[in-house]
Amino acid sequence: MSPVQKYAIGAGAVVFLSWLFLPSFVTLLIFLGVIAAPVVGYLMLDPSQRERLKRSRRRGLGR
Repeated sequence: MSPVQKYAIGAGAVVFLSWLFLPSFVTLLIFLGVIAAPVVGYLMLDPSQRERLKRSRRRGLGR
């Protein structure tokens, strides 16, 4: 299983558990935080860093 898949499953589990035990607006904030954090991090990269990240994803880490 890739690291991205692990992250997505973990994020889904956190949102689901918070949906069960917390009020809906708190769950919405957690969901937006889980989605927004990686997106903002990616958008903060320089174009050259984004290209290097794309190359490393295609090639696979540790190969």
